[in-house]
Amino acid sequence: MTRQIQLYYKNVTAEAIGPAHGLGTDELPKLNGEIVRITEKMRQDRQDGKLPYRDLPYQDQTCRKINDLTSQLAGKYDNMVVLGIGGSALGNIALQTALNSPIYNLLTERGGPRLFVIDNVDPVQFGSLLEYLDGQLDRTLFNVISKSGRTAETAAAFLTVQEMLKARLPGGQLTDYIIATTDANSGTMREIVNREGFTSLEVPDGVGGRFSVLSDVGLFSAAMCGIDIEQLLAGARDMDQRVKTDRLTKNPAALFAAIQYCYYHKGKRLSVMMPYSYQLKDLCDWFRQIWAESLGKAHDLQGNLVNVGPTPIKALGATDQHSQVQLYREGPNDKVFTFLEVKLFDRDVTIGDAGEVTELAYLSKKKMGNLMNNEKRGTEYALVASQRPCLTIRLAQINAYTVGQFIYLMEVATSYMGELFGINTYDQPAVELGKEATFALMGHEDYRQLLGKIQPTVAIDEDYLV
Repeated sequence: MTRQIQLYYKNVTAEAIGPAHGLGTDELPKLNGEIVRITEKMRQDRQDGKLPYRDLPYQDQTCRKINDLTSQLAGKYDNMVVLGIGGSALGNIALQTALNSPIYNLLTERGGPRLFVIDNVDPVQFGSLLEYLDGQLDRTLFNVISKSGRTAETAAAFLTVQEMLKARLPGGQLTDYIIATTDANSGTMREIVNREGFTSLEVPDGVGGRFSVLSDVGLFSAAMCGIDIEQLLAGARDMDQRVKTDRLTKNPAALFAAIQYCYYHKGKRLSVMMPYSYQLKDLCDWFRQIWAESLGKAHDLQGNLVNVGPTPIKALGATDQHSQVQLYREGPNDKVFTFLEVKLFDRDVTIGDAGEVTELAYLSKKKMGNLMNNEKRGTEYALVASQRPCLTIRLAQINAYTVGQFIYLMEVATSYMGELFGINTYDQPAVELGKEATFALMGHEDYRQLLGKIQPTVAIDEDYLV
């Protein structure tokens, strides 16, 4: 059990923070019947193939395929560049930050190639990376990740890389430098793969990008960089067993969702996740997408206008104690806080001797990991003193197994939350209009008519320019 991540929730109760802002003893039990119903519905949906992300932890064949591919590629590349955005990038970044050294790319002895993830079209960022890679392209592997191949940001990066490779390596085969992760059967990128003969991996059918990190999408770059993907999936399988129960207080995913749901209806619609570990900071970015894109919906399943959705916020302990906690304690009491706490860090540092500086003697020769965890406890105490509800997800240590548990826990918690809201957790209709507007502004023929509607909004009116 020491390998299990745990959810601690006493500090959301009325006992801890008072009746005005804490959950009374009857509030969570009121949801028992709903949790039983939802758990059975998700079990049936999974059996009917409607929740394919739930089966990703059991993909032994996929795991073997990726490990075989990375073995074939071992030692051939000094650099690996992932081209993707949203769910095709955030999980890759999160796994790398959590499970490899913070200075991984600077190390001479690494578990694999340097990893760069390009998840934007910022020309300075992308241009600088291309400049760095120029001269070592023959030792660089590009993994383009796009289910359709039509995502403008990823397509732009891919076209630029492809042209650069053709110009710099005229005698080389592009198939040696590009691997595509895309739909198995259709789409623009699948057409390119078939035409060019690229090695390809699959975005699993029916799995949205934000739920895809435990598939080829996230596992390939992780395995290339030496992360144990078998342990990652083993942790997810472990959590899958824990979140099958319909007993609310024994199911951490249901409990996390139920607490957030209760507070949403008590006016606390902002959800702050605050890890006290640098390694976990990018898992919060990943969480922000899955929570926001899954739960921010205009309509419920009956078509009623509901405009629901908690807003996820990222903070980093102890850094943001000095930038955000003033607001969190004395500003509006409209937030739920989730701390991520690590019992045993991968390494520790002994703080230097304070010598004759008596004011710093309390730090002298103490462990920095102890300081970090006491920073968390101090912040938790201060928030509770201000009647702010606080949860803690506790990790005995950070490794592939516990990270796999965390990812799966948050995925299933998102499903529970969506069911409690009565919405479609798995679509993202509001994302499309911005994409289509970009297509129109960039001159896409299919969106020419939209351009006239866009111009009044985006054109600069000098009367309003100060």
